[in-house]
Amino acid sequence: MKFYLIKKDNYSKARAGIIETDHGKIETPVFMPVASKGSVKSIPQHELYNVGFKIILGNTFHLYFRPGIEILHHAGGLHAFMNWKESILTDSGGFQIYSMKKLNKITEDGVMFKSLIDGSFHFLSPEISMKIQRFIGGDMILAFDDCPPFPCSYSYAKSSLKKTHSWLKKCSSFLKKNPEKYRYKQNFFPIVQGSIYPDLRKYSAEEISDLKDSEGNAIGGLSLGEEKKRTQDIIDIVTDILPKEKPRYLMGVGNPEEILEGIALGIDMFDCVIPTRNGRHGMLFTWGGVINIKNKKWEKDFSCLDEFGNSYVDKSYSKSYVRHLFYSREDLAKQIVSLHNLSFYFNLMKKARNHILKETFFSWKKSIIPSLKKRL
Repeated sequence: MKFYLIKKDNYSKARAGIIETDHGKIETPVFMPVASKGSVKSIPQHELYNVGFKIILGNTFHLYFRPGIEILHHAGGLHAFMNWKESILTDSGGFQIYSMKKLNKITEDGVMFKSLIDGSFHFLSPEISMKIQRFIGGDMILAFDDCPPFPCSYSYAKSSLKKTHSWLKKCSSFLKKNPEKYRYKQNFFPIVQGSIYPDLRKYSAEEISDLKDSEGNAIGGLSLGEEKKRTQDIIDIVTDILPKEKPRYLMGVGNPEEILEGIALGIDMFDCVIPTRNGRHGMLFTWGGVINIKNKKWEKDFSCLDEFGNSYVDKSYSKSYVRHLFYSREDLAKQIVSLHNLSFYFNLMKKARNHILKETFFSWKKSIIPSLKKRL
């Protein structure tokens, strides 16, 4: 994988670049739709191509259970299995295990947890996570980490970080001993942890920066309930330390204004379920604000879904019609709004990138955020 830094904003840490994997070029900053189980919910792959996405995200935890690594192995990896010809990033499963904290037991070697599918017990270690990701075959694979809950004490966060760094060494060692199974390169991303504690985050970023066999870096464990100002302060600290020549991925963030603030702090890659999850509940993100299409005010509004939208659904369907679909419990409603939101996110990143290139990003961000926050 190669990362080319093309332009940096003069008034913030925002950057425009290109990531090049064996599956193609990705312009940054970039938003990655979440396809945890090998599918972006409600959206066929050809629609993702039509929008312009060059990378999606799969999840080790979910794919391990279904369809299972044996099927993925025989299919030739996730690319072949789901017929996706662009790049894929796979999360290691650490966050999913964190979210199941009542069903797991964390040890120095890994995590024992109970399946939500059939109640069976499973063990996931750094080595097993890397092995699964080898079978999945993502272009970018993430280290297995321990994601501390929020809130947590300083001593808990410090102990958790110690595991994350210990597991990172095991992940790295496994990858060195077990080369790729595919004809394309898989690229390794460590994860910065440390909860909300600046000194722990600084230490974690410094430790990860010294790792020579990584191609990018990720920041995890944020947007778990902490104040947004604190989130931004942590990102600011970490991006000051992480190598400028490697892409930086902020995990699980977020809504449009949070993404723009992340870009301003030097983040290159984002993922989040918000555009599709919220879309399935009738929430549309637009340049003028957020629409809840289920509200009665749209019942007799026959104007197009979004006059400034770039997706074909924006001009093809009216607000009244899409509201009707939701109240009729038609699956088409979820597909239309999810596709609209993904297209909006794609174009948000495209506009941000263009403003970075034109050296107008900071003023544009400041002017556009109030509109994005409005509730229409």
